[in-house]
Amino acid sequence: MSEGGRKQKTACVTGGNGYIASVLIKMLLENGYAVKTTVRNPDDMAKNSHLKDMQAVGPLTVLRADLLEEGSFDEAVAGCDYAFLIAAPVNLHSKNPEKELIEPAVRGILNVMRSCAKAGTVKRVILTSSAAAVAGRPLQGGGHVLDEESWTDVEYLTAKKSSHWGYGVSKVLAEKEACRFAKEHGINFVSVCPVLTVGAAPATKMDTSLHASLSCYPVASKFPCDEAAFRVLRGIEMATGCMPLVHAADLCRAQMFVAEEDAAAGRYICCSVNTTIVELAHFLADKYPQYTVKTHLLSSGVLEKPRVSLSSARLLGEGFKFKYETLDEIYDDVVAQGKALGVLPN
Repeated sequence: MSEGGRKQKTACVTGGNGYIASVLIKMLLENGYAVKTTVRNPDDMAKNSHLKDMQAVGPLTVLRADLLEEGSFDEAVAGCDYAFLIAAPVNLHSKNPEKELIEPAVRGILNVMRSCAKAGTVKRVILTSSAAAVAGRPLQGGGHVLDEESWTDVEYLTAKKSSHWGYGVSKVLAEKEACRFAKEHGINFVSVCPVLTVGAAPATKMDTSLHASLSCYPVASKFPCDEAAFRVLRGIEMATGCMPLVHAADLCRAQMFVAEEDAAAGRYICCSVNTTIVELAHFLADKYPQYTVKTHLLSSGVLEKPRVSLSSARLLGEGFKFKYETLDEIYDDVVAQGKALGVLPN
């Protein structure tokens, strides 16, 4: 029982050793939740040591589950008030995206949704989808504002097969299948579509996927910028029409907001800044002159200004407020995390 004799709220967070999940777990614990989280191998301390550390913050149970193992999430979801679905397959360099990324994404999300239906206690399921399910579509010219009605064009990505095309397709199909299942089984369901997510996190190993991990690592490694990290950023900008950013703490606050807000429903884009690589590089060079931004990498084909903006007007209109609203506010934390992880020199 929680303070005042009221029942303590319980949340399940899938994929607990991931970047975004680690921030959300800590935030939930700090806000009085009991948390159950899932990992594929609880004994792997190289990936899970931060979870052990967070058990000092509040009641956190770490359980084994695998997206592709039917029923393996039953125990984690049982008795929970909320289920935050963050775990997802990430295989950006797969030679066979259909078999190794898209099919596992859909199968995995339905596996967890079945556990939510079976539990009978879950008040709301909150899926962390991705802006990759919103912005992957042909858009000519500039001035486009994308909201929750926008969906990535699966046929376009499948035909074009540009870099990481399977990731966007997997996000669309997984989100739509989860929504369909929720409607058929009477599950209260919302999805959050975050953009490039940066900032400090309890997890010390930063994922490089284009969904739940898109952490500070590829951005921070612009100081100095290596070409592999630049290609990640360039790929996002080319696919999206801008370089959209949100701080991890704001994303997780938004996840909690749509979980707890009675009227929340449907999709929510979570984006606090729409910029470009060029604008970002100039900002970084001015604010952190001690780090060299290799501007020669910016010389061909990059955008001077965003031609697309991802809008969080719906989220803001329902009462949410971003804490980190400018590059200045976001990057103080990003740089501190880069130093802590050894990505940046002190």
